[in-house]
Amino acid sequence: MTELLALGASHKTAPLALRERLAVSDAQSQRLLRELVEHDAISEAVVISTCNRIELYLVVSDAVEAESAVLAMLARRAGIRPTELVDHIYSLRNCDAARHLFRVTAGLDSMVVGEAEIQGQVKRFYEMALEHQTAGPLTNRLFRGALAAGKRARTETRISVGHASVASVAVDLARETLVELEDRHVLIVGAGETAELTARALYDRGVTKMFVANRHRERAIALAERFGGSTISFDSLLTQLERADIVLSSTASPHYLIDAVELGEVVQKRRGRPLLLIDLAVPRDIDPDCVQLDGVSLYDMDGLQAQVDSHKLVRRAEARKAEGLIEEEIQSFAGWLGSLEVLPTIAALRQHAADVAQGVLADNANRWESLTENDDKRLTAVADTIVKRLLHEPTARLRQLDADHRHARLQLLRELFGLDDVVAEESTERPSAEVRSLRPRGS
Repeated sequence: MTELLALGASHKTAPLALRERLAVSDAQSQRLLRELVEHDAISEAVVISTCNRIELYLVVSDAVEAESAVLAMLARRAGIRPTELVDHIYSLRNCDAARHLFRVTAGLDSMVVGEAEIQGQVKRFYEMALEHQTAGPLTNRLFRGALAAGKRARTETRISVGHASVASVAVDLARETLVELEDRHVLIVGAGETAELTARALYDRGVTKMFVANRHRERAIALAERFGGSTISFDSLLTQLERADIVLSSTASPHYLIDAVELGEVVQKRRGRPLLLIDLAVPRDIDPDCVQLDGVSLYDMDGLQAQVDSHKLVRRAEARKAEGLIEEEIQSFAGWLGSLEVLPTIAALRQHAADVAQGVLADNANRWESLTENDDKRLTAVADTIVKRLLHEPTARLRQLDADHRHARLQLLRELFGLDDVVAEESTERPSAEVRSLRPRGS
């Protein structure tokens, strides 16, 4: 029987050193999507990869086989053994998987509770799966539900008040560390979404000496102009480090942009002036060994955790309200998910019982001393009546199952009577009109 399976690692389960090995770029995400759906046990796939998590949402025919295969894929990409991943990967099925995605999209599972950026990130990765035709009926409903739940959480509660983000937390850390920011020389490395959030937070706190470095100069210019900053050549990064007080880096570089050995030479020219480095990239932009240099303070994503904890106290009450909204949305999704299984399961159960009754009649056809044609018809009718009366109560109860218990009890019933293959075939051949309408274009 088809199941929803979510596998992932986040800032709550895996250290930064592992997360950066698991992280995938957009191009790598596309290759991973294709690799996933090429596996016989996986029919749909969406991959989410952000600075604090990598998660795979899959529709599978065999959850155990699919989980084993995906762990092997991730381990191979990270260059480690699958056993090294096991303690850091979470595995969720069906409504538990959906609930997790709904919470992620609402910002309830973020390092900074209520962050708004994750909603756009989830949407972007879902659209990537649509574009490459690895999403399908179930993941369509799942992600549309998650995006709706995230929107409700942000519009019906104050969970996102203040537009908090990891970038704004990093700027708060800089202000606490250096007291005043207005006259500091601040260097932003990168020009993506996180860099823009960083620039906005700095601008809101009165920073006037803001410089942006990015490999694509046009993007650096556009970002700097929006917030009254200037641009510098990416090739002159080390030279600019001689003057900077604060460096905030958030690129998609696969290797360090600031090396400890090279920075050591820069530090000697700074003559003891303190330098604050904040690395918001995964994989990291700044060599962790830089923290060993005199006068250098370095914070990465894991190092920001203490600063983040203070924000959680403020948002805890709003988070509780948002959790209630998420549960409402989950009940709707669970009802839809269960409805896909009830009718095929009932039909398969009835057919199974009818086949058993007919089999018994056939086995005994030659054992009657005398059996008229009418007697044969009566005997067949009695067998049919017994089957119908025996299954009447179970059928009625199956239709009345609440969303919380429906999937688990249907799964148990299918296992007890060996109905999985029959139900899977029935579900595949006859998707509902609603499911058909959600298929991506071109599929």
